[in-house]
Amino acid sequence: MTTVLVTGANGFVGRNLVAHLRTDDQVRVRTFDKDGTEEELRSHLAAADLIFHLAGVNRPDDPGEFETGNHGFTTHLCDELNRLSRSPAIVFASSIQASQDSAYGISKRMAESELRRFADLTGARVRIYRLKNLFGKWGRPKYNSVTATFCYRLAHELPITVFEPDSEIELTYIDDVVEAFAGEISNRSDSPTDLPSIRIRVGDLAGRLQAFHEMRESLRMADMRDEFTRRLFATYQSYVPKDLRASRLRAHTDARGTLAEFLKSEHFGQIFVSRTTPGVTRGNHFHRTKMEKFLVLGGRGLIRLRPADGTEIETYEVRGDSFTVVDIPPGVTHSITNTGADDMITLFWANEIFDPDSPDTYYLPVQPEAVSLQEVMSR
Repeated sequence: MTTVLVTGANGFVGRNLVAHLRTDDQVRVRTFDKDGTEEELRSHLAAADLIFHLAGVNRPDDPGEFETGNHGFTTHLCDELNRLSRSPAIVFASSIQASQDSAYGISKRMAESELRRFADLTGARVRIYRLKNLFGKWGRPKYNSVTATFCYRLAHELPITVFEPDSEIELTYIDDVVEAFAGEISNRSDSPTDLPSIRIRVGDLAGRLQAFHEMRESLRMADMRDEFTRRLFATYQSYVPKDLRASRLRAHTDARGTLAEFLKSEHFGQIFVSRTTPGVTRGNHFHRTKMEKFLVLGGRGLIRLRPADGTEIETYEVRGDSFTVVDIPPGVTHSITNTGADDMITLFWANEIFDPDSPDTYYLPVQPEAVSLQEVMSR
């Protein structure tokens, strides 16, 4: 069992790291934040095998707090360890700004120097990570990063302002930091793990997040093949307030039942769902290029297929408890009939988004003799 202390445990990196470490039953986690007492700090330092020193000040009201919150607290930490005659391993969350001469950068650089001095005097293993701009869940808007600010404002229906859209920032995902830090518990290498990052224009970042925000109405999903896009979308979603997490789809209702689009994308096509009343048939059309998949989730039905230029009819009995997917190739006219006593719920997927100006949908009954005038009028 390894006992670790996380300073700054309530901060952006701290919250994510603590949540991760607490899933490991071989790690005992102690936490300390700015509201902790000196007695608590000494108790934690006396027990810790490894310290994740994440406490620090980013954007204080008084610039003097850079010195006390970053360099000063780090010095105090080392002094207390010396008094206790302890030399646990220390992983320090510094910043790329430590190479700059801003008040923040200087305070971080001086904190690094204190830790190196402690390592030289005690032989303690010290790892210093100069973190780039971080993004991910639980970041504080107007404090941790522009990504957090953009996400928060868009998710809360507030406008965003991009002052320098062509300027670039380098972003690192919070889970990459957490994985690297967690690896330090057993890592005995001589240098910190290299953290991946991505460079992006601020205007591009804002545009992607804006598209995520508009997806609630457009239903258009971004290309999730890209890992950065998946991570950025997850980050945006973490800022959506509770009262906006649930939304109703725009449903189209007629005598046959209800149909609603769910998701659509230029990359995977479109998903929609229907509720069909007993005895009703949907479809009786074919597509020249488009293909579909039908999956009945509730109730029971009968799917019929026939080549548009043929006479042989295929039939498939489907039920909500069987999860049977039926593929609908192009050039095959098809229909689905609710043969049960209750509404039939069906999930549909098409390999392209429906375009009302070019629907690629051609009416052709699977069983011409079985189609009533009412069904023809309602197709």
